[in-house]
Amino acid sequence: MYVFQSEVIEEEDSTLHMNVGPSHPATHGTLRLKLEIQGEKIIACEQEIGFLHTGFEKLGEYRSYNQFVTVTDRMNYISPLNNNIGYALAVEELLDIKVPRRCRLIRIMLAELSRVADHMFSMGAMTMDLGAFSSILWAFVEREKLYDVFEAVTGTRLTTSYTRVGGLAFDLPEGIEERVATLTGEIRETIQKFRDSFLENPIFINRTKGVGVITPEDVRQYGITGPIARAAGVHYDLRRFRPYLDYEEFDFRVPLYKEGDSYARYAIRMDEMDESLKIIDQVLEVLEPGPINYEDQKHVLPEKEQVYNDMESLIHHFKVVMPGGQHGIQPPKTSLYSATEVPNGELGFFVVSDGGSAPYRVRVRPPSFHNYQIFSKIIEGHMVADMVTILGSFNVIAGELDR
Repeated sequence: MYVFQSEVIEEEDSTLHMNVGPSHPATHGTLRLKLEIQGEKIIACEQEIGFLHTGFEKLGEYRSYNQFVTVTDRMNYISPLNNNIGYALAVEELLDIKVPRRCRLIRIMLAELSRVADHMFSMGAMTMDLGAFSSILWAFVEREKLYDVFEAVTGTRLTTSYTRVGGLAFDLPEGIEERVATLTGEIRETIQKFRDSFLENPIFINRTKGVGVITPEDVRQYGITGPIARAAGVHYDLRRFRPYLDYEEFDFRVPLYKEGDSYARYAIRMDEMDESLKIIDQVLEVLEPGPINYEDQKHVLPEKEQVYNDMESLIHHFKVVMPGGQHGIQPPKTSLYSATEVPNGELGFFVVSDGGSAPYRVRVRPPSFHNYQIFSKIIEGHMVADMVTILGSFNVIAGELDR
């Protein structure tokens, strides 16, 4: 049987609808993209925000202020310590309390170590999606070293739940400062390996430069923050523009690029890791012994050793932990929005208190939820292969897309 050629050739203006994900490796099992393509060119894209619909914010209404710390881990499982710290700061602002200096410095050190872990994994995953395999192994090696530190400090590797309202679960273990100082030197060597391998690599340059360009106007319209915004030339970092903890004391710069493409989003993360390591070195220089929790035990859990040996501390422990009635942490009837600079951008908590031991309402502003919205716009006109590049440069954390 013969088939005329005109019967098998599609018309030039015909399009094809194609699903990418959630099982595609580049979508990491949690994202789905519905593409309309013409040949290899993307005409339109509709993205689904993910499949991790856990109702984090609603859970906050049924948990005490300290219990909700464990939920913040699950919002970003790549850098959970940053979420722990951001939430604790929000409730402390609600209570109008300030934690001791040692606590603030420990939080800064862990936040920056966590930022390095997040950026390192992001760069390794992006380059792996583009076909380079050694880089993901470099990233995993350094992240495992960082996880060893997190485990030594918090008792666990992934979902740390380390902060408490008014302080920390416990102090740093002995010798951790020397361990961190050694680790920062090793991480710097790995960052240089990433630079040497990719920033002047012709294949990587062709795949990333001019691909997925975001303009400063896009940043303002879509509420984009973090490395993606700074790669587009928008100078906005909450550590500088709304200083919290003791960031204003430390010497670090906010890297900026003006290109706004996938190459800039990759390169800026390496620069930010350099600055994070610089902050960590400075913290280690000024870190001194001292209390780690706020002094008022009516708002803060007392030390465990005191609970076991002192009746007053035992009473305070139960008063803080027990829910309902006149028990638990009870902020005044008010509301506030508190934000911190996490690896992907601005993480904000809007907390409403009705005077009870649990929040009346918790609203979270996760950076990935806002950053990801522009994806369907900038992907149009690019090739299907470019989709992987742009998505990898966004470092979307599906837990932050939960609604």
